[in-house]
Amino acid sequence: MLGLQLPTDPRWVELVKGNISEILTDHAWCEQKAATNAISIVVHNSENEELVTDMLALAKEELEHFEMVHNIIKERGFILGRERKDSYVNELAKFMVKGRGRKFSLVDRLLFSAMIEARSCERFKVLSDNIDDEFLAEFYRDLMISEAGHYTMFLRHAKEVSSEIDVDKRWKEWLEYEAEVIQNYGKDETVHG
Repeated sequence: MLGLQLPTDPRWVELVKGNISEILTDHAWCEQKAATNAISIVVHNSENEELVTDMLALAKEELEHFEMVHNIIKERGFILGRERKDSYVNELAKFMVKGRGRKFSLVDRLLFSAMIEARSCERFKVLSDNIDDEFLAEFYRDLMISEAGHYTMFLRHAKEVSSEIDVDKRWKEWLEYEAEVIQNYGKDETVHG
């Protein structure tokens, strides 16, 4: 369904198990960034009523996820650490094309967002299938389903932006690029690391 070309090695979960507080802190900040991304899309595309409606709902949901992760952090006696840079996301951002007009920029922003959601969904599945913490396994299974919905919503909106843009072709390019980028990740106890 996701179309990702390179799956996460399940051994990545061993890194996560060794530092649960780090994955939770990183995950919390990923949720905050996802909410911020949705608001940014609203700010730059306020004339698109359906997109604004969906992005506002997404921003609320992502903030709820942030709160859920923060509650787990507190319950386990951890402290929400400082925000981390997400090198994976920063590398993906380099692939967005500039200078081809507002519609193409929006399509690329939506595909960029879909890609992050797809990889997060895949990582959450790997976590839920391989972590020996029953609570976190169920938590990440539920979030995996949520991320899959976000992924499909972003793709749907990208396809609705303009019939002049071959979104399927551009999505294939994103998938190929992401396969190159993700080869350098999976070595840290972070969501995309």
